[in-house]
Amino acid sequence: MKYYTRMNSFTNNYAVYPAQVGVQNFGWLQVRCITPNFIPIENAQVVIASPSDPSAVIEQLTTDISGLTNEIQLPAPVIDYSLDPSATVQPYSLFNLRVTAPQYGTVTISDVEILPNVTALQEITLNPLEAPEERLYVIPPHTLYGEYPPKIPEEEIKPTTATGEIVLSEVVVPEFVVVHDGPPADSAAQNHYVRFADYIKNVASSEIYATWPEATIFANVLAILSFTLNRVYTEWYRNQGYNFTITSSTAYDHKWMNGRNIFDTISLVVDQIFTNYLSRPNVRQPILTQYCDGNRVQCPGWMTQWGSKALGDQGYTAIQILRNFYGDSIYINSANQVSGVPSSWPGTNLTIGSSGPAVRTIQEQLNAISNDYPLISRIAVDGQFGSQTAQAVRTFQEIFNLPANGIVDFPTWYRISGIYVAVTRMAA
Repeated sequence: MKYYTRMNSFTNNYAVYPAQVGVQNFGWLQVRCITPNFIPIENAQVVIASPSDPSAVIEQLTTDISGLTNEIQLPAPVIDYSLDPSATVQPYSLFNLRVTAPQYGTVTISDVEILPNVTALQEITLNPLEAPEERLYVIPPHTLYGEYPPKIPEEEIKPTTATGEIVLSEVVVPEFVVVHDGPPADSAAQNHYVRFADYIKNVASSEIYATWPEATIFANVLAILSFTLNRVYTEWYRNQGYNFTITSSTAYDHKWMNGRNIFDTISLVVDQIFTNYLSRPNVRQPILTQYCDGNRVQCPGWMTQWGSKALGDQGYTAIQILRNFYGDSIYINSANQVSGVPSSWPGTNLTIGSSGPAVRTIQEQLNAISNDYPLISRIAVDGQFGSQTAQAVRTFQEIFNLPANGIVDFPTWYRISGIYVAVTRMAA
């Protein structure tokens, strides 16, 4: 086996990496270690190894006071492989992670994906236990590279005349979805409670490549959001007697992979538009926007993922891409209600000079979060958005992978609200 070397940031020695087919680029990885209530775990040890030789340590990292490792560079295949539907080479490299922390369990994740030119974000939840457990996650191949069953076609608009068909009176973004990790009828498959935005990020990272054009990522995320909110709105599975919201089967829904990493480009898009969905005129429910890859599987009348990538390359916007596949009557709608947050987005950015109840809310929430994330300085709760509030916001954004501009925009508002709810829930 051939090898190449680069400096190991942990030991200051040269780490040895097994050479991979087509390795010419680099991607990045950052690991976050938290408790189930999103409390950061400091001094967790993260060991990175190659799946081909799990005993050989490539890097060893330690989490900081915010539960984060340094962002490190890792080898990845040439970017062309993730941009060309005819490419047969795996477009991402794979690494194993083993995470341990005193008084916590051990988590091993096999086959973390590293794509070129983007950052892989790996969140790991560790449980405080008297007798620490060991958990193993083996991440399956990306859906554009591995073999998965194609989507079984359904009507994009569900009938509303059947008794019990529609449960909700309006479209609501849930705090959690319950994901059945298998086909609907598989009673042995586990159910997982997953935060809604985290579920969308996981699916998008599993079904498209994060190296694609931004407009293509927006279009695909909107399709995933609309499909998921249709399942939520129509209570599709619960009306069939099941106790879950959605499945991880590509034949029925989308591919969700328990324990997998997401990517920064996809995460940023989801944070911006997670309340959006696709509509038709005079139809209340989100459209069940089905799609296929457009390479191995064709699906006339649906969006194809590789086709959306080609249109993004040509400069199409997200809505132009969607209308190209679903017709000109499709448009972007937005849910007015987000469950699980203390208050909704005020409608305008909060920045230096802003004042009022919304500023006070953010100040109170940031102070509560700072109890567990002390890099965020405590600030006066006075309803005045000054330089200290801006700095606290900026620090929060740096910790939680948002553009660090010190402005409370739509993504920042809901991320602050979500983290506030998570860290205060145990005491509630």
